Amino acid sequence: QVQLVESGGGLVQAGGSLRLLCAASGSFFSINAMGWYRQAPGKQRELVATISFGGSTNYADSVKGRFTISRDNAKNTVYLQMNSLKPEDTAVYYCNARLRLTVSIKESDYWGQGTQVTVSS
Repeated sequence: QVQLVESGGGLVQAGGSLRLLCAASGSFFSINAMGWYRQAPGKQRELVATISFGGSTNYADSVKGRFTISRDNAKNTVYLQMNSLKPEDTAVYYCNARLRLTVSIKESDYWGQGTQVTVSS
């Protein structure tokens, strides 16, 4: 059974920083891309940032220059450093991993339970 466990959310003032962490555990063959998505109240879930196994990154325009995604493949962990936070960054942040359970099974997306990030003005 695969689990993605997030940590690092919380309450911060505008202009502050937070660092999210997501660790994948369980039995699986490999992890490809990992990423962070967020969902604000009344809105659809949206992409924040993704990172490939080799380290290529992709960011939403709204977070470019403020957020940095990174990963440690040895630890099956992805991080999201969030700086210069704004009230509009308030949302539940979800970790995503595209992984393969065995060599013969195609890749599937797995999600964490979400962690709340609240930015006060």
